[in-house]
Amino acid sequence: MEWTLSPGTFALVLPFVFLAGLVDSIAGGGGLLSLPAYLAAGLPPHYALGNNKFSSCFGTFFAALRYWHRGLMDVPVALLGAVAALAGAYAGARVVLLIDPGFLNWLLVVLIPGIAVFTFLKPDLGKEARHEEISAGRRRLLGALAGLVIGFYDGFFGPGTGSFLIFFYTLALRYDLVTANANTKAVNLASNVAALIGFLMGGKVIFVLGVPAALAGIAGNLLGAHLVLRNGPRLIRPIFLLGLTALFIKILLNLL
Repeated sequence: MEWTLSPGTFALVLPFVFLAGLVDSIAGGGGLLSLPAYLAAGLPPHYALGNNKFSSCFGTFFAALRYWHRGLMDVPVALLGAVAALAGAYAGARVVLLIDPGFLNWLLVVLIPGIAVFTFLKPDLGKEARHEEISAGRRRLLGALAGLVIGFYDGFFGPGTGSFLIFFYTLALRYDLVTANANTKAVNLASNVAALIGFLMGGKVIFVLGVPAALAGIAGNLLGAHLVLRNGPRLIRPIFLLGLTALFIKILLNLL
């Protein structure tokens, strides 16, 4: 398929992909910025999704690499979660071909405000690392289960995957927000790669736009990771709550 991309397309997409990478590396939810930008630029939905996965995969990879290099990732838990997310995302992508995922909008209308209110009322959530209170074996098992379930959700529906993972890691596994965010990047990367392979096989990535967008996403992710390393949970918490609010508004608009 032939594509003619104007300078205006790049001027619209690249800044939003950069901002999406910045937000995503801090607290997840960057797709709420980048995907609408691709659609506003005139890309058909499948091409918008394919290019969005292409740029986000590269950005997430470099953010995960930065967190790993600084020793902020619980590597065994993150890797097991990532492998499970690959399987879950593949299964979710297969099931979505058979079942309409629209019913999840109604579930999320209840779930998202619940998570936001709980986080707001628990200002100490994720402030301190208490994961050593849970045995390493149990952390790895729960991390793998979370990767499988949330990976399935990502392949089946998608919005808010990173935010749900951060919430699970802080609440169930008692990580501080920085470590939870670092682990999330590894799991997110795995599920994104699984989806990207499908889009690449279907020829839904426009490389002349995807490559510069990937570079913009990498820049945003690296800046976001740098800010997290400097500011820690006090930066992640408000961005996390803002991301949940934006996701809630998007779901409401879908329903209306």
